[in-house]
Amino acid sequence: MSALETLRASLPEAARDIKLNLQSVLGGGALTVGQRWGVALAAAFAARNPRLAEAVLADAAAAVAPAVLEDAKAAAALMAMNNVYYRFRHVIGKESYGQKPARLRMNRIAQTSGAKVDFELYCLGVSAINGCKLCLRAHEQAVLEGGLGEEQVHDAVRIAATVQAAAVSLEIGEIAARSTAQRPVADEASSAAAG
Repeated sequence: MSALETLRASLPEAARDIKLNLQSVLGGGALTVGQRWGVALAAAFAARNPRLAEAVLADAAAAVAPAVLEDAKAAAALMAMNNVYYRFRHVIGKESYGQKPARLRMNRIAQTSGAKVDFELYCLGVSAINGCKLCLRAHEQAVLEGGLGEEQVHDAVRIAATVQAAAVSLEIGEIAARSTAQRPVADEASSAAAG
């Protein structure tokens, strides 16, 4: 059983749809195998759940070239910075901030290990998770100009959304397990106080 299959099996019953969606979005569609795993890995890092990121990395490493893994890692790291910065500029909306140079190093965007359009696709998935309107628009445009279509954009965002939901679902399961483990102690204390 793959690392991701093991992880899927551990998702709580409340996340049954997420279990099925995770299998579905990674199983086919308009994206290549490398694009699917690159988006999934970048999204897993962006979702900040170590168990999920480790499982996706393990399965991705068995399926794609190292360049895909490196680009996915770089996309997650750069978007962690850019999505905050550009979301700030958009939300504040002052023209003065829009005219200031970012002065943030982001050379890796221009120096990808694999195909530039794939890197943009990974950035798009992370930007969807992080909710940066400016970044979403910029990366969607770059993906389309790079020769991919709206179907690929749509599939990338479906993967990112499902990976984010898997991260939340894992947290739900962990919190529920801790709560259940603590409940008998609380129930015993209540019984002793009542008796």
